[in-house]
Amino acid sequence: MPFKIGREPLRRSLNYLNAGKLVLKEGIQIFSVNYNTHGKHHKGTRDFILWHLPQIQYKNPNVQVVTFKNMTPTPFIRCYYENGNSMLIDIDNKEKEDILFHLVKVVGKTKEQLQQEAETKGKQANPANFGIGCPRSCMCVIPGQIPCPAIVPLPFHMRGKYKKSLKEP
Repeated sequence: MPFKIGREPLRRSLNYLNAGKLVLKEGIQIFSVNYNTHGKHHKGTRDFILWHLPQIQYKNPNVQVVTFKNMTPTPFIRCYYENGNSMLIDIDNKEKEDILFHLVKVVGKTKEQLQQEAETKGKQANPANFGIGCPRSCMCVIPGQIPCPAIVPLPFHMRGKYKKSLKEP
């Protein structure tokens, strides 16, 4: 497959992008990473950018993700919030797993928040859903739909038994 060529083609697969653990909190607008392309204490940051930054971008489509190369003596991450504040996170001499764990703990949503969002999104994602736990209890509540057969009987041409009896002479 032609889209699987290049450096680390696994990073471009949808399964890999969905496996990301970091979903940023609501107030974060910009997520910037400052690092150098050389040096021992930047190794973990380089690995973090290689393996986890695509997942962060995929999981947070409304957040601007910026990387600054070779502009700082020590690596750090800065998160800019909507209200104008910013948070500075030091990632000097840390491994990529340690950086990810720390970010999930500090600027990531909790598992309870993610689970609650998934539940509400699942119920209200499609306005055509009806039944228990949805905004509409029955299909007959929607304007333009046929009323409930329990209240108003269906016309004969809409009944399966009636259509079948017409075919059998």
